[in-house]
Amino acid sequence: MRTRRGACYPMPQWRAEEPEEEEGRRRKRPRRVPGGGAAADEPARMMAAEGVAGEMPDFFDSLPDDLVVSILCKMSASAARPADLVGVRITCKRLNELGSDPRALTMASVKSLAVKARNWSESAHEFLKQCADAGNLEACYILGMIRFYCLHNRGSGTSLMARAAMGSHAAALYSLAVIQFNGSGGSKDDKDLRAGVALCARAAVLGHVDALRELGHCLQDGYGVRRNVAEGRRFLIQANARELAAVLNSSPAWKRHGDALASGCSLLSDFGCNLPAPEAHPANRFMAEWFAARGASGWPGEDGLRLCSHSGCGRPETRRHEFRRCSVCGVVNYCSRACQALHWKLAHKAECAPMDRWLDAAAAAGAPPEVGGGEMMMMLN
Repeated sequence: MRTRRGACYPMPQWRAEEPEEEEGRRRKRPRRVPGGGAAADEPARMMAAEGVAGEMPDFFDSLPDDLVVSILCKMSASAARPADLVGVRITCKRLNELGSDPRALTMASVKSLAVKARNWSESAHEFLKQCADAGNLEACYILGMIRFYCLHNRGSGTSLMARAAMGSHAAALYSLAVIQFNGSGGSKDDKDLRAGVALCARAAVLGHVDALRELGHCLQDGYGVRRNVAEGRRFLIQANARELAAVLNSSPAWKRHGDALASGCSLLSDFGCNLPAPEAHPANRFMAEWFAARGASGWPGEDGLRLCSHSGCGRPETRRHEFRRCSVCGVVNYCSRACQALHWKLAHKAECAPMDRWLDAAAAAGAPPEVGGGEMMMMLN
């Protein structure tokens, strides 16, 4: 670099090395001759011979199918919602095909099968059917409940729940017990109390809390089994203990009963504490949303049928007067003694009041009405 007077400044070292590097790159750069020929560069001819024409190879296509299916199995087992599986399958044609592999569908988690009622469609129905056909017990149970109660396909729904029950699915065993107790899908003469008690006992062995509670009340009342009050109370205490352990494992932060939360686990008040209620099963949530979203056109009350008053259940009647009414107020209905016990502790204990005829009878007899009679009728613990 020179100034106006002709003085020359020394070139910096980094500027001196830069032209040498640029010159080296120009020397290494191959010459391209239009039209190809012998003077064409060697890398271009090799890539053209391999059919890639300058593009990077797709390493995903080179992965074996078994490895991709293994990855999809782990992803299905850890998926948190149905959109996770759908998002993977719509990525490309190969993932869509391998995502239908029975090995991946069998490993689908409960959360990945939790279809919401407002998103129900033929594609959702087909997805659950594919998972059920692949042997996924949760899919068999969820689709069985939807077909039996929501789609009024009693035979197919019962067979799907029976398939899950044969695989030792506790919720399916308990649901079949409720169907046997009520004679759901048939007439009143179709009730089979002994079969219901046997199914409850199998579900109770697997640790199902509602089945333990139902079996305890059956033993206390002698309903479908020989009466044994002491054994019934033992099952009720075991149900409370399992419920306490399950909620404590899922929610470590808990408070004493005096500092209770607004919404709490219903039966833990027996132990002087109040914890967040356990989440309902996706099948029960689907049924509750299904009948709540359809109003008068889809609500069972249009045909004189009723829903179970326990909000976490969602089961409707399949015939008139199938569910039991509260013998005190006559307002609420329950599909099982377990739902009755849960709803009594949760809300109905504060709302239950004798009917007007009981008040009139008490006034005529000159005796004060016993408002607390509802608790005697419920026979919880």
